[in-house]
Amino acid sequence: MIDHTVRVYRSDENLIREDQLAWKMAQVATDPVQVRDDVVDMIINRVIDNSSVAAASLVRTAPTAARAQARRHELRPGATVFGTSPELRVSPEWAAWANGVAVRELDFHDTFLAAEYSHPGDNIPPLLAVAQHAGVARHLSGRDLLRAIATGYEIQIDLVRAISLHEHKIDHVAHLGPSVAAGLGTLLGLDETTIYQAIGQALHTTTSTRQSRKGEISSWKAYAPAFASKAAIEAVDRAMRGETSPTPIYEGEDGFIAWMLGGPSARYTVALPAPGEAKRAILDSYTKEHSAEYQAQAWIDLGRRLHHEHPELIDGTAVKKIVIHSSYHTHFVIGSGANDPQKYDPEASRETLDHSLPYIFTVALQDGSWHHGSSYAAQRARRSDTIDLWRKVSTVEDPEWSRRYLSNDPREKAFGGWVEIFLTNGTTLVETIVVPDAHPLGARPFGRDNYVAKFRSLAGDVLEETEIERFLDAAQSLATLDATGLSQLSFRARPGLLESVVEPEGLI
Repeated sequence: MIDHTVRVYRSDENLIREDQLAWKMAQVATDPVQVRDDVVDMIINRVIDNSSVAAASLVRTAPTAARAQARRHELRPGATVFGTSPELRVSPEWAAWANGVAVRELDFHDTFLAAEYSHPGDNIPPLLAVAQHAGVARHLSGRDLLRAIATGYEIQIDLVRAISLHEHKIDHVAHLGPSVAAGLGTLLGLDETTIYQAIGQALHTTTSTRQSRKGEISSWKAYAPAFASKAAIEAVDRAMRGETSPTPIYEGEDGFIAWMLGGPSARYTVALPAPGEAKRAILDSYTKEHSAEYQAQAWIDLGRRLHHEHPELIDGTAVKKIVIHSSYHTHFVIGSGANDPQKYDPEASRETLDHSLPYIFTVALQDGSWHHGSSYAAQRARRSDTIDLWRKVSTVEDPEWSRRYLSNDPREKAFGGWVEIFLTNGTTLVETIVVPDAHPLGARPFGRDNYVAKFRSLAGDVLEETEIERFLDAAQSLATLDATGLSQLSFRARPGLLESVVEPEGLI
């Protein structure tokens, strides 16, 4: 990896294009390095993972609305839309929109957490959509898509390691727009200049505030990555037609760092692969066993364990209070440190509850399980014994767990903490968990069999059995698919499922 120092330059300093971060990322995208076998295997895992959670969300309101919008933009050759007939083809940016919303809706796919948050699996829907649309004309194959996904993951994760957005209340999709643009550059074999301009446009048009993840969280949380992906596809389209972007987009005197991030004196060190170095960042990311914010995964696992080991805690009458000690990110984003009263509101939206660690830990402790639907159901959140115990749970930051959360050493990096459960009889129970069970260093690391089982579980009520097997065969054959075969990386809902929900009317 090569460290690149990124700072603000005055206009009269004339930072040349080749020294700009966007150009360095474009160089990574054009590097013809092959994808390692272990990276190929993990990309296939994540294609399956994305599709499993998309299937489970098909009839929810946000994916239904996004799908309705996509249907209005039919195009040949076009790209497929999850759940619909393979004969329906829409413009790739709208397929990326609909499929991206479906993937993101349940907060249930992969994650990478460092200086910033991210869901790098969000790169897959736009790259797949463009591959399906352009595949035959450009003679693309599964191998080309694998290279593109490896680039998307690499660029987003490298930015997430180095540049905090949330510190300045900027939403994390500002790293996704550039990564999708870079991945599309790899997929389509574009030159450095075109990719550079597309990255600049993608960043410029996808910068928004974090209010979408604050207070009463709305359905926009599902749309935000899809919006960034759609904007990135449009940026690439414009750049291919010769259009240019604001430059230097990161380092300019009135650019991203100067006014959105750390300001004129800020410096960031972004490490990117050297020429010829394999893109392996996806191997440092991790998926979710449970449908909730990643910082909550370990606490669900601990809650489940305590349910079985300490049944006296379940109804909450023996509990005086519960204090969860964890990282800064956990405390201030999904914990009581956010100071969001909605995190304790039984009438709160699902999107809010999946960002409420007090709620999540309470339900996992009481139920000894976690489900993407029933654990968030309105009647579940309104149970009186749950509300009583929920409001006894608070979080605090532990500096040591904050340090471990930000560690670059994967053996030390942690997403858990320790909990004190103060009982009414005067005793205190203390338990610790370091990483989720499904984490690569956890009690039960996810492998191919787990990804396949997750797909079968989430798609079981949505797809017919023959469609489940067909999709899994196609996904696991990704490396050998030809241009026509790329269209197999979608799925059709069982008869009558999509017709069971009304697609809302809009402008078009």
